[in-house]
Amino acid sequence: MPNFYEGGRDGADLSVAVIVSRFNETISERLLDGCVDELIRLGVDDEEIDVLWVPGAFELAQTAEHCVESGDYGAIICLGSVIRGETSHYDHVAQCAAEGIATVAREATIPVIFGVLTTEDVAQAEARSGGVKCHHGEYAARAAVEMARLLDQIDTGDDDDEEDESGEEFELERVEE
Repeated sequence: MPNFYEGGRDGADLSVAVIVSRFNETISERLLDGCVDELIRLGVDDEEIDVLWVPGAFELAQTAEHCVESGDYGAIICLGSVIRGETSHYDHVAQCAAEGIATVAREATIPVIFGVLTTEDVAQAEARSGGVKCHHGEYAARAAVEMARLLDQIDTGDDDDEEDESGEEFELERVEE
């Protein structure tokens, strides 16, 4: 039977950057409100939450990269919405935002969470930002805390069965099914 590990949802002592796209601001504010409320509910001190507004979804990745490089944060959340319009602009912005944030996340040693809605219309965005479907702002907050804690476990654990490259033992919190 395999061993299962998860990070947990204790946000105490975690510093978080929440980067928010101003484009489609009404949706972005809804995502931000849910995200911040959930971070606080998970134990992140509101003084440890920095909100950085950027012009649009395209600028999220560059800002996330600067936040990673600053070393000031234990997790980064990128929020926004790209809503399909009458031209192909949607496709380019959505793809560039996703690829840019994914690149930053792959190269970072802390979690960088993609909380950008890509929807066909405003109604879909509203439904996914606290409406009838779900709240992607809350989901992004939970993902950030859980991933930060999982990466912490990997970095600082102490399992008798595992050794890191230096030969030192580490342990991960095992989750029972």
